[in-house]
Amino acid sequence: MKGRLLLAVGLVVLLAGLAGCTSVFGPGQPNPDQLAENASYDWDTNATTTYNISRSSYTAVVETGNRSFVVVYQTDELGTDQPLTPRGLQFRYDNGTVIRANSTALNATNQGQRTNITVPEADGQVAFTASRPNAKRFATPVFVEGSHEVVMPPDTRVGIPLLSQVSPPADDRNVSAGRMTVRWNGIERGPVVVRYYLQRDILLFGGLGGVLAVAGVVGALYYYRQIRTLEKRREEIGLDVETEDDDFGDDGPPPGMR
Repeated sequence: MKGRLLLAVGLVVLLAGLAGCTSVFGPGQPNPDQLAENASYDWDTNATTTYNISRSSYTAVVETGNRSFVVVYQTDELGTDQPLTPRGLQFRYDNGTVIRANSTALNATNQGQRTNITVPEADGQVAFTASRPNAKRFATPVFVEGSHEVVMPPDTRVGIPLLSQVSPPADDRNVSAGRMTVRWNGIERGPVVVRYYLQRDILLFGGLGGVLAVAGVVGALYYYRQIRTLEKRREEIGLDVETEDDDFGDDGPPPGMR
């Protein structure tokens, strides 16, 4: 019985390790085919790190500065750091030449809870694409200190406190071609969090608020009319008898004593 139990445990550990659900054999490595995927990036950025968010993914363009590698990772909902799964990895030299990850000079490897992107030159830009939950919230650690920009999805906004959040507080917000860009002039530590709302959400909440306001006015008028109706009925049946003006001494003594 003990031998069978040990065998069963061993099989479970082996299967979990092969599935990438445990670190018994170390973290799984990025898929070379995904790293070499075709991707299009806007290299003309105005920040050290620029994120461009879409519905289910985002792109990142990061200035490497004097670094020969950039460490990236992601944090799950439980706050646990995990390696990132980059796709379409590219590097742009200062002269404008762009290479992809199928070159030996540019690669990514997972080391523990981090993904290490090795770049061919200290000065340049590295870009990649990564998946994100389909939610109205974007959060990422800070990979490189400096200015940051987050280009939000079309027709989304931040600004209403109950519906949005920007952390740390942004230094600037602007809208161009229907897309809002949130900017920080300098960030040393993360995470960077942007929780946004759709512009149509404002119409929905405004309409709901209007309906509730009308319902409140109608309800108040209804109860006011009910109260007035009850008061009239009380008057009709003589329940509202005022006794403060009654003077029992005005009628003289009781009968038989006059």
